[in-house]
Formats: sequence, C-alpha cells, structure tokens
Amino acid sequence: MTNEELLDIVYADNKLVVVNKPSGLLSVPGRGPENQDCVVTRVQTMFPECRKFPTVHRLDMDTSGLLVLGFTARAVRELIDQFQNRQVKKRYIALLDGVVKEDEGVIEMAFRLDPYNRPYQVYDPIHGKLGVTHWRKLGIENGMTRVEFTPLTGRTHQLRVHSAHPQGLNCPIVGDRLYGTGTAPGQLKLHAGYLKFMHPKTKEMLEFEIPPIF
Repeated sequence: MTNEELLDIVYADNKLVVVNKPSGLLSVPGRGPENQDCVVTRVQTMFPECRKFPTVHRLDMDTSGLLVLGFTARAVRELIDQFQNRQVKKRYIALLDGVVKEDEGVIEMAFRLDPYNRPYQVYDPIHGKLGVTHWRKLGIENGMTRVEFTPLTGRTHQLRVHSAHPQGLNCPIVGDRLYGTGTAPGQLKLHAGYLKFMHPKTKEMLEFEIPPIF
C-alpha cells in the first residue's frame, strides 16, 4: 500500500499532521490484532518521526473528515488543551434520514453511556452530561435533510444522539448503525468538514475545510 493509499494528508509539518479520515476507519487502535489498522498506525507508517501516542482528538469509526495528530509530546499536550478549553472551531455536515421542518436551532440535551449496551448513549436529564449543538438546515434532498452542525461541547456520539433522539431533531443520521438504520461500516453520512486551531509552535491560526463526498 502506497502512502497515497494509506491516508489523505491535508497538512503536515514537523509538529503535527492533519488528515482527512475516511468513513469506516478507526481513529486509534482497538482491541485485538484485527483492529490495529487505524489513522494512528497509518500516520506512524507514513511519518517515522511520529510519537507512539499522537492522539489529540478522535472521530467515530464511521465518521469521516478532518483529524489532527501531534508528532511531539508538547504539540499533543498543547493541542489537547485547546480542545479541552473549547478554543478549537469545528463544523460537521450530515445527511439526516427524514425532513427537519425548522431552519436552525440549538440542541441542549444530557446523555450518558448505557453500561449494558456499550457504546450506546442514552438520554438522561438527571445523571447525563449536557451536550450542546448548534445546527443549521442546508437543504432537503429526496426526503433527507442536509444540515451543518457546530458542536459547542464534545461528548461521545453527541451529534448522532442529538440527531436521532426525539429531544433533538428526531431524525437519525443516514447510515448510523447505532441510532439509525445503518447495517455496515462506512455508511454513516457524517463528515467533520471544518477545523480551526492554533499551531502549537508558531501560534499561527490554521484553518482547514474539506467538503463531504456524499
């Protein structure tokens, strides 16, 4: 497999790399030898200078789009701080399985992991952690709604839960295997299309935008 086949590299320097992750590929290694192929191991193959643990943030296996990894411990630490302090700007494009009537809004909904059905997340206004998402309708396509999501928090499966649950948009993302009718990896129509953060070394603002293939 050539480097071009390994990953779509959007940007790289001696401190970090930004990739366009395909749907169906893990962000980090999973359990077992069959789950070692992921963004991290492919980046380490392409960039021998990459450290053992370059992860800054993750995308779900079935989510495509922009992912940044750090080559040095300091770069990873500083980038993680930006994510934790909500200094990173992110936007997603999704195709929802149904028609959303409103044009835009903000979803504020608490949810948590279902320990008996991992990694499924359940609505829980008492014990759940609040997730906040701004959304904007982009159009209707063959009975499906294209939306832009701007997550203001970074909870696990936030956009997927906020889309599917009646307390949210009540329209699961097309191809969602957990919250919708998807049946196989790589079908989810959710794409991390915009990412803006500060370079950990130069302090320059880096901005990337990649449209989805769906």
